[in-house]
This record gives sequence, C-alpha cells and structure tokens, in this order.
Amino acid sequence: MQSILEISTRGAGLYEFTADVRSLLPAGHGGLLTLFVQHTSCSLLIQENADPEVQDDLQAFFHRLVPPSSDPAMSYLRHTYEGPDDMPAHIKAAMMPVSLQIPVSNGQLMLGTWQGIYLFEHRRAPHLRRVVAHLS
Repeated sequence: MQSILEISTRGAGLYEFTADVRSLLPAGHGGLLTLFVQHTSCSLLIQENADPEVQDDLQAFFHRLVPPSSDPAMSYLRHTYEGPDDMPAHIKAAMMPVSLQIPVSNGQLMLGTWQGIYLFEHRRAPHLRRVVAHLS
C-alpha cells in the first residue's frame, strides 16, 4: 500500500492527522508503515494527543530554541530572502524527524493510548503539505 496524504496548514503549529492515516490501512493487514513528508520546512512527530497544552508548549519551546531570523541572536543567518521564518523552519526540520515508522497489526496502528501522529508546520503562512504513506 502506498498513498499520499495532503495536509493543509494554517501557519505554524502541530496538525494531527492520525485519523487520516488510519483510514488508509487495509483491514487485516500488518507490517511497518513509513510516513515521509516531502518538504524541508516541516516535520513529523508522534506526540501526546490528549492535552493540547503539549502542542502549545512544544511550539513555544522550538520558537525559543530557534527564533526568527529577525531576532538579533540569529543575525548570522544568510538565507533570509524567503522571510524571517524560513531558515529557522529549515533548522527545526533538520532537528526533528521528517519520516516515521509505525508498526501495523491487523489493520491497526500500534500507537500507545495517548499517541497521535502530527505534522509540525514551522512556517507562519498556510501550506499544503504532502506526506507519503508506505505499508510494507
């Protein structure tokens, strides 16, 4: 099984798409699901999906860790012509996974109770992101 999911973002933040992934899985099948995002300024994460404060805190942490290029601490950056959030988005994507592997058993994701699959958008503007899903 191989499919492409399109995820619309409304700017920086975490976007859960666990239900979209579940809908792709053939009943009764098992294997290893690989998810791969086809972009260089966003990431994929498996993270808690019970308390939205977790997503808020993650976003705030990475914003403090890698602020926009307009921040004086980031004055060394040279790639700035696509906006103050572009190069920091590339740095964040280099620090976090762009692919995930998730076991599948009997057509079900083997995620833990509070785990969800997220696209972590690092850019401020809305984007349409593509994630390849491959079950082997």
